[in-house]
Amino acid sequence: MAMRKREDDEVFPNAAGIDIGASSHWVAVPRKADDEPVREFGTMTDDLNAMADWLLACGVDTVALESTGVYWIPVYEVLEQRGLTVWLVDARQMKYVPGRKSDVQDCQWLQKLMSLGLLRAAWRPGDEVCVVRAVVRQREVLLAAQAEWVQRMHKALVQMNLL
Repeated sequence: MAMRKREDDEVFPNAAGIDIGASSHWVAVPRKADDEPVREFGTMTDDLNAMADWLLACGVDTVALESTGVYWIPVYEVLEQRGLTVWLVDARQMKYVPGRKSDVQDCQWLQKLMSLGLLRAAWRPGDEVCVVRAVVRQREVLLAAQAEWVQRMHKALVQMNLL
């Protein structure tokens, strides 16, 4: 007969949760890891390095990030370079959970769900694929801008009665 897991059994006991924002990131670690288990960090590189240092000092080995726009990318890269396992979590998984109304509560909820193994990591391609995707997307932007400027020049020539 299979044993049922207790509700308080943690799959990732050293997990952290990070609520990503445009101007700051809120980070929650397990309560036993630090006297102040929730901290706010800025978005600059020095702030991200300080965040990684704190997470490592707290014994964190796995981090759940809520993906929001493009703000998560530098955090993901810094933490991954520091040797942490980073899970990018789809914000839609978190959106419909009731009762969370602040960044502090969001990061604590992420940390709790991650520690219990209730989140799924989104697929993230390798570094080479990310570079190619960035180049292709930039090319598309430049081609669209080029077409727009050709249309502007055509309009100007028509208005000057040269076409």
